[in-house]
Amino acid sequence: MASDTPRTTLAPAWMRRWLVAAGAYNLVWGAAIVLAPIWTLKALGVSPSNTELWPQLWACIGMIVGVYGLGYMIAARDPARRWPIVLVGLLGKIFGPIGFLDAATRGQLPWSMGMTILTNDLLWWIPFSMILWHAAKAAQPSPPTGTVTLDTALDGLRDDQGRTLRALTDERQTLVVLLRHSGCTFCKQTLSDLARQQADIERAGVGTAVVGMTASSEGLRSLGERYGLASAVWFADPDRLLYRAMELGRGSFLQLLGPRVWFAGVLAALRGHGIGKLEGDGFQMPGAFVIHRGRVVRAYRHATAADRPDLKEFACSIS
Repeated sequence: MASDTPRTTLAPAWMRRWLVAAGAYNLVWGAAIVLAPIWTLKALGVSPSNTELWPQLWACIGMIVGVYGLGYMIAARDPARRWPIVLVGLLGKIFGPIGFLDAATRGQLPWSMGMTILTNDLLWWIPFSMILWHAAKAAQPSPPTGTVTLDTALDGLRDDQGRTLRALTDERQTLVVLLRHSGCTFCKQTLSDLARQQADIERAGVGTAVVGMTASSEGLRSLGERYGLASAVWFADPDRLLYRAMELGRGSFLQLLGPRVWFAGVLAALRGHGIGKLEGDGFQMPGAFVIHRGRVVRAYRHATAADRPDLKEFACSIS
């Protein structure tokens, strides 16, 4: 059975060292700004006088930088549990350079101030992102383990009428779509694609079945009907029997959050496939298979979460 208990994975030592280094850097840099605002501004190409508001505002920024440093020191003790501090810090290190570029292009800040972006912001993007990735994986329930045969999965999965997946796929070739978690943007996009193509797939004599990691098939059916997919057969697979039988593992960072995935996710969201509540393993990779009489006729295993195969062409092509 799938475990409902989140894993408590100890963060690698390098993550803690990076957070300690970030904390020390922020404390030193923040203290320098607070204690010597005019000197640090001049070092960055700004020449304010004591009568201007620049030094006071700059000192306030130094105080904020120092407070972040204290937060990083606290997060270093347990990065997986204290990930919100890291997330807030990363967002600041992303939006800060964006704000600077906007102000510098408008002539409101000198370009010389941008020299701090390398050490204040860009240097920390990769380690902070990897710490958040580690925290997200640690928060997920432990994935089920053990080898599962296709026969075991076909006999073990039943729809809400009690019919097994084997009985369904023995009747005729069946396109079996294995989804990511039900709140995933790409999960919804897949259901929308399948709804649009299902009539053509059925006319070709191929059945359709949808498998998800939900505890019951009713939730899957309800989600599919929202996208116009009413006539598919739905199977809940919380123990991921079929996922394991089809050798669909958990995705890597690039497979789930790479640039291509982000771009495709934004496009999908703009088309109305927003992010919902995570139900299932957020790291699980999807796939599509044509199964008939206990045999996999065709297989498609996603290289990234954003892959969007033509399900009609895949299901109806001649073996």
